[in-house]
Amino acid sequence: MSIRGERIIITLLGKRNVGKSSLINAITNQEIAIVSATPGTTTDPVAKRYELVPIGPVTLYDTAGLDDVGELGEKRVQSTFKVLFRTDIAILVSDGLAFESSELEMIERLKELKISFVVAFNQMDLRDVHQGNVDYCEQHQIKYVRVSSTTKEGVDELKDLLISLAPKAQADRILAGDLVERGARVVLVTPIDASAPKGRMILPQMQTVRDLLDHHAIVTFCQPQELEATLKSFKEPVDLVITDSQAVKQVERQVPQEIALTTFSILFARYKGELETMARGVRQIDKLKDGDKVLIAEACSHHAQEDDIGTVKIPKWLMEYTQKDLIFEAGRGYDYPANLEDYQLIIHCGGCMLNQAEMMRRIVEAERRGVPITNYGLAITKVQGVFERCVKPLGI
Repeated sequence: MSIRGERIIITLLGKRNVGKSSLINAITNQEIAIVSATPGTTTDPVAKRYELVPIGPVTLYDTAGLDDVGELGEKRVQSTFKVLFRTDIAILVSDGLAFESSELEMIERLKELKISFVVAFNQMDLRDVHQGNVDYCEQHQIKYVRVSSTTKEGVDELKDLLISLAPKAQADRILAGDLVERGARVVLVTPIDASAPKGRMILPQMQTVRDLLDHHAIVTFCQPQELEATLKSFKEPVDLVITDSQAVKQVERQVPQEIALTTFSILFARYKGELETMARGVRQIDKLKDGDKVLIAEACSHHAQEDDIGTVKIPKWLMEYTQKDLIFEAGRGYDYPANLEDYQLIIHCGGCMLNQAEMMRRIVEAERRGVPITNYGLAITKVQGVFERCVKPLGI
């Protein structure tokens, strides 16, 4: 099973009818994208899964034409721009004719977002590439390749370029294994409540246990109510306790001070490279005033429970902690509000369903707008009074 948040995202961009869908089929050597001579066949971004060796599982996004027209066309182009937030690598597909303004604007947008990209001059079996395009790419040090979706010429070269542009593998980063020695005993506290998926563990828990096993730790699972008995079952104190954030106060009371304690959410913040930023953002909680707006941002679009962590529990705990009359707004799924300046704090979910690129761009965008950002786990440890203890094992 490949994890959606771990897949590298490759997005194909370009005008209408330049062969984006055909090129996806050529890259994958499968008829997985609808191809038509009618301009505008692809409307909303469409995700296609593929195994690109040696990168591994990737998602290819087929997008609407950058030159789409009309009110509906503008909305389609905006949908394409939203995909850029989660894009690791982009392919700007060109028909080889002189670059139009929409293509040049996209090149600037890719540079602004620091997205690695390559220009693929498609339809090389039909026409030569406009010399001005080649000059532009070489002048601006843009990687480019000539390809044909029909004859497959240049497709292997394009794949090689994609492989060279791939970000550092997620597997090279460590969740928790570096916090313990080989043979260390680690207890994972995993509440089974209404929000837990029926018959399975949630993603952060499963990734953490795999990481610990890869580092030869001895892992024990329990629920909060069994924690005391679990700790007593060991002859010597365990080396580390990792808990779900919602149970952190209950767990902290039971874990002796000499045993390291942290949460899954904090580990994921470090794993995705954002812990220091999130730790700074959590201190904004102490500066909130009456009437301040807080954005609760969640990447998943799941059905909210009565005691939903994002829309119910965190607002309740934050109001109790700050004793301020705060305004909370929720954002779910891939949409990230354009009006970030309206908020005094963003509290984001752990982002396990987002790839590293999208999570980092959300953080960068918040910082660019001057809005502090933290995540669920850090915010919970702050309002529960255990923040310092839970970040200590990670050197914060």
